[in-house]
Amino acid sequence: MDRRLRIAVVGYGTGGQAAALFLSRDGHSVEVFERAEALGPVGAGFLLQPVGQAVLWELGLLDTVLGYGARVARLYGETTTGRPVMDMRYAELDARLFGLGVQRGALFGVLDAAWTEQRMLHCGTRIVDIDVERGDLTDGEGRRHEGFDLVVVADGAASGLRGKVAPAKLDRPYPWGAQWCLVPAGDWPAADVLEQRYIGARRMIGMLPVGTRPDDSVSRLSFFWSLPVAELAAAGQDEAAWRAEVAAVWPDAVQRLATTPVPAGLAQARYRDTTHATWHRGCAVLLGDAAHSMSPQLGQGVNMALLDAQALRDALRTAPSVGVALQAYQRARCAHVGIYHFWSRWLTPLFQSERDGWARLRDLTFHPMSRMPGGRSQMLRVLTGTQQGWLGRVTLPAGFLDSLESRAGVSAAACAVEAG
Repeated sequence: MDRRLRIAVVGYGTGGQAAALFLSRDGHSVEVFERAEALGPVGAGFLLQPVGQAVLWELGLLDTVLGYGARVARLYGETTTGRPVMDMRYAELDARLFGLGVQRGALFGVLDAAWTEQRMLHCGTRIVDIDVERGDLTDGEGRRHEGFDLVVVADGAASGLRGKVAPAKLDRPYPWGAQWCLVPAGDWPAADVLEQRYIGARRMIGMLPVGTRPDDSVSRLSFFWSLPVAELAAAGQDEAAWRAEVAAVWPDAVQRLATTPVPAGLAQARYRDTTHATWHRGCAVLLGDAAHSMSPQLGQGVNMALLDAQALRDALRTAPSVGVALQAYQRARCAHVGIYHFWSRWLTPLFQSERDGWARLRDLTFHPMSRMPGGRSQMLRVLTGTQQGWLGRVTLPAGFLDSLESRAGVSAAACAVEAG
């Protein structure tokens, strides 16, 4: 792009933050519209995969985020009887790689502090309409914000604007959600493991080390308790019954919540499955969960949003016009996101549903399949975000891999190992 664009970004979650940062650094004039009166993250902890880490590396922010996060070497899940269901180790794909458990507050703060170039941020401004041909926005007070060359819609999974850009091919809520909270890690023994426990497909607990954040030096764990959405409102009203139910799945996990008020100290999460045949129209484009929300089974939401922002920046750098850039952006991201939508949609009933028969099949087959060379490498590439389509792979930047190698002191021979 050979000219400076005036760009509106609607939503200041991870995708909106990264888009504002990338595009401002390229010299564009960026204005962000955020409906919340006060800035802050939504959500507890997440697993930042190598593809997301590579985006932060390019932004020059990886070292800062590493300082807050907790390195995760392994994902392990078992039934309450001790039967392994899932056991995946990053080093089996590449000795340099790891996941990073991060509090959303930590990433939010790092991205927010990094956006200093001509910062224009309108808080408490809810955008309710877009003229995608003229580049005009209308907010909830009836005010017009006019004349943008590009409008980036990044207002999350429950986007109220995605339909203004393009009709969704699929847009439905998942019937299962979760309660979550952050608890002190203390002497938690699995300091580098995302652990899960299951009873069939009906009950699941996750405990993810997520490190610290700028305003809190206490290292924490992110607790996740899977429940049907219909049960969320009442869950925990009988505190003793709630604690007994959680303890039946994982006694050690419920002990970590001894000082957490129930239900007041538990937040609720709901999820959507959304796909679009077209991500853009006129001068408006979808980004992040507004374009491709999915269940949390693969834990890729934050990573995909970061990659979206980077891809949009790249498309605007090389295309001769906004329209051509948006086409290139959609092609690039759809080629990557599609396989994650597929696996997320098919895996979710195995972990969050009433289909206990399917869960029994999962318990019998998942772990053996993950130890087979072909199955193991496929699962690890999906986990790390490096799977592209059925057979392709995302190439991580050599400089990023070199930086990981230098930090870990991993030998060149070990770095060349890839499962399968």
